Amino acid sequence: MTNSGRNARTPSKGTAAAGGGNAGHRTAMRMIVLATVAHMLRSRRFYARLITVVVAVRALGQIGHENQTNNLARLSAWDKRQVQRLEHRAQRHVRAIKGSAEMARSGGPRQLGTSNHRT
Repeated sequence: MTNSGRNARTPSKGTAAAGGGNAGHRTAMRMIVLATVAHMLRSRRFYARLITVVVAVRALGQIGHENQTNNLARLSAWDKRQVQRLEHRAQRHVRAIKGSAEMARSGGPRQLGTSNHRT
């Protein structure tokens, strides 16, 4: 009798009771990984690459930090210019308001070209 349909991938009862053969496969994979790690730890090339990667990661971290510092300085300078521009604009506005108030108190524009005295 063959398995088909939904149950095709589930192990039969006999295979599950015998351990399924998975334990041997897992042990073999663990031994292969262990041998690979042991070989890498004895390799000079591995240590040379590891040191190169560590130096590169450190350098990239410093570059990123400097870039962030430069961006913050640039943003701070831009903000300072914006504040100065707004303050200058507000001062001009205040002067314009004071000038128009003084004109209103003085009685309006004078006719300087015409003579006010009679002969």
